[in-house]
Amino acid sequence: RFSASEVMLEKVKDVLTVRDLCSVLQIGRNTAYDLVNSGQLKCIRIKNCIRIPKQYLIEYIQRNSIQFNTG
Repeated sequence: RFSASEVMLEKVKDVLTVRDLCSVLQIGRNTAYDLVNSGQLKCIRIKNCIRIPKQYLIEYIQRNSIQFNTG
């Protein structure tokens, strides 16, 4: 069974750049860098390039989502 965040991100690339992250989350560049640099959103650093695997983004969304009771 897929979570809501996995379904929502189905068409997102498997590995995102900071620019991609901004687009997906509809946030500014500074906010995106803050998330990565603070460790709130895990990433992979290759020299001076930051890459965010989609799975890390899914985990971040799941940790920071508000849960609603549907019962």
